[in-house]
Amino acid sequence: MTAPTPRPGIMDIRPYVGGESAIEGVDRILKLSSNEGALGPSPKAVEALRAMAPEMHRYPDGGAEDLRRAIAARYKLDPSRIVCGAGSDELLGILCRAYAGPGDEVLYSAHGFLMYAIAAKACGATPVTAPEVELTANVDNLLAAVTPRTKILFLANPNNPTGTYLPAAEVARLRAALRPDVLLVIDAAYTEFVSRNDYSGGIELVESSDNVVVCRTFSKMYALGGLRLGWAYCPEAVAGVLNRVRNPFNVGAPALAAGLAAFNDTAYAELCKSHNDYWLPWLSGKLADLGLTVVPSVCNFVLVRFPATPGKDAVTADKFLRSRGIIVRAMGGYGLGDSLRITIGTGDENQMVVDTLKEFVGA
Repeated sequence: MTAPTPRPGIMDIRPYVGGESAIEGVDRILKLSSNEGALGPSPKAVEALRAMAPEMHRYPDGGAEDLRRAIAARYKLDPSRIVCGAGSDELLGILCRAYAGPGDEVLYSAHGFLMYAIAAKACGATPVTAPEVELTANVDNLLAAVTPRTKILFLANPNNPTGTYLPAAEVARLRAALRPDVLLVIDAAYTEFVSRNDYSGGIELVESSDNVVVCRTFSKMYALGGLRLGWAYCPEAVAGVLNRVRNPFNVGAPALAAGLAAFNDTAYAELCKSHNDYWLPWLSGKLADLGLTVVPSVCNFVLVRFPATPGKDAVTADKFLRSRGIIVRAMGGYGLGDSLRITIGTGDENQMVVDTLKEFVGA
């Protein structure tokens, strides 16, 4: 008997594997593999989650009206052009389903987020990568990779897993040279962490273009990864498309309640930003002092490159860290087998990472 078969390309997808949370036989785990907020969620978000628990039998607000109004008010946006999703991942997937399909291409930089390829293949499109320069997306290389089949260009800015970014002027140059029928999707998941004068999350390009979308998330700065909440700011026509394709109640009521409380707790967000502003350069400097290569990052993680020397390489370093209960992210799936990505943790956690790697390298 012939079983149902999926569409061509589906079985070519390598399922996304998130950062591990457990090590067999180890009780005390230090998880620094998923770029989760070091300080956890806002206490006000936790309180909001508890308060709405008795109402979980009610359907959520399908339009995320309160949250969209709050986002629009802060950033001076048109709320009708904001679309919320179950994490920005869902929105990236919907954009692919809506604008790409068999015979089309979805373009991104060589070490871009793994979900771009998954989203492309899931809708039958072909993922295409453009070479990076010094682990940073390169505008000229991206433009050179555009073909008549290109429908979407994903730009993670800043990029996960490298932590690098393109200045606003370069992103604007990319947009200006891109065909108007190609959708430029700026994945700005880590934008709240960036403190560079030449950086922009890209919202101004949405305001001045018909083919630019910016996606944001509550998983990183707001530490709500477990609830799945994100948003996109779009041209009016694109917002209309997303609202036609998304599920009618795609964001749960717990996520909406906690997300609104976290978004409004600006003092806590500033505390989280200050924490990262201190510990990111501290950890980068300490690891560089051990002789390791640390890619300059503007996010809440660092990409650390190890030598190819047997016994000192990234795979061995990962095993050594795990033997001490420290889980970081191996980067072989991104074509960076010589690297580990390490999330910024609490002060004690960052010190443990440094002490453990100091022992590993024999410094």
